[in-house]
Amino acid sequence: MSRLSRSDVAAVLSELEGLGNKRVREDMGKRFGIHTDKAWGVRMADMQKVSKAIGTDHQLAQQLWKSGWYEARMVATMIADPKQVTPKEMDAWCEDFDNWAICDTACFKLWDQVPHTWDKVAMWATSEEEFIKRAAFALLASVALHDKKGPDKPYLELLPLCAKAANDERNFVKKAVSWALRSIGARSNACHAATLVIATEPCGSANATERWIGKDVLRDITRPLVMERAAKRDKRRRC
Repeated sequence: MSRLSRSDVAAVLSELEGLGNKRVREDMGKRFGIHTDKAWGVRMADMQKVSKAIGTDHQLAQQLWKSGWYEARMVATMIADPKQVTPKEMDAWCEDFDNWAICDTACFKLWDQVPHTWDKVAMWATSEEEFIKRAAFALLASVALHDKKGPDKPYLELLPLCAKAANDERNFVKKAVSWALRSIGARSNACHAATLVIATEPCGSANATERWIGKDVLRDITRPLVMERAAKRDKRRRC
């Protein structure tokens, strides 16, 4: 991609369209459960190359998002500037989510770096919309994984929110709740112990979704590797 075209939304869209592949497009839904009406079928590696060539460009990210194309929106999450993201913009993009991949990429690549995280987790967790509610827990999981030195308190305070959502049987919500709990459980000894309590109780529940989440979380956080990682993080933060 030439330097001149980096600020040209039409050029970026044209480049992405040219990278599209019919088989990749078909596999998105069949193999990976990524369902969207506007997609060319561009491989993730190619979207990442386009994003890297552009660099950080928040205005272009906003324009790409407005195009509605799946690949353009994925690139938008990778080139947007976390420092320029506003709460209003987060809500607007979140309302556009129509599949798990764009939801998770926005959370994992961009929103885990903005200062509005905690407010949005609490707000979106009460939504009736599947992908907005997923975003709450995908964002919580992303921050828990990337925040190596922050205090445990915000995560411990949000554990009851995870417990409350554990009876949501919708596939993309329950998996995000489990992801959030597993990520918090690996942060430190205190987080591990608290998550262990939260996850153990649902295992005996009459609700199938709660049982699934409880067992899924326990299976992961009781692995020796996870417990060792939590202990090491504690040690590094004390140093």
